[in-house]
Amino acid sequence: MHLDPTNIQQIGEELAIAWNDGTESYLKLEMLRRACPCAACGGEPDVLGTLSRPHVSYTSESFQLVGFDLVGGYALQPRWADGHATGIYSFTYLRRLGDAYG
Repeated sequence: MHLDPTNIQQIGEELAIAWNDGTESYLKLEMLRRACPCAACGGEPDVLGTLSRPHVSYTSESFQLVGFDLVGGYALQPRWADGHATGIYSFTYLRRLGDAYG
């Protein structure tokens, strides 16, 4: 079965996702932002494959979700109050986060 969300809503300090297999994930917004997979947050490998992780600092606005977009039928792209919007979270990644931290 292809994993797809059937409903995504912000509820307080969490992002709630209902999945097409009947399960639900509740992701704390702070955890979601800290798990951002973009290169500016998570780092990127150099030509030798060594991962270079940047220092990321957060403010209270970093954990305020102002909206999100669905990307290509496979991912979600959150927009945060501090202007950060480059993280693209695949549905599989969101499900793993929900299973690990939910």
